[in-house]
Amino acid sequence: MLAHTTNIRIRYAETDQMKVVYYANYFVYFEQGRTELLRTIGLAYTELEKMGYILPVIEAHAKYYKSASYDHPIIELNYEVRDSETNQLIAMGYTIHSFVNTSNRKPTRALKIFIDMIEKALNIEENPL
Repeated sequence: MLAHTTNIRIRYAETDQMKVVYYANYFVYFEQGRTELLRTIGLAYTELEKMGYILPVIEAHAKYYKSASYDHPIIELNYEVRDSETNQLIAMGYTIHSFVNTSNRKPTRALKIFIDMIEKALNIEENPL
């Protein structure tokens, strides 16, 4: 499994009247983690766009376990949002994407460069030096 950690500090604007993270903001955190993962393996999302491809979300899901509140640092691990102090699970989720060609807006196969970079990253993770 390919894993990446993105550190996030909850901002006041991301909370609701109950002083906890508004539920839809977890999808923003998922997006932050996903784009940072792509950047880490060497293929920033902007590079995909320059090649004429986008990765729209075609399905998204989140399951909430605990509330997170303002100014509380959290850690996002593979779409697991955890309390950075106690490691308690706050939310889990997933998104499903499809490669789409920007010129005709039709789904297409994943780019070979994308597959190669993912495989390389998985190989490095499974066989660390």
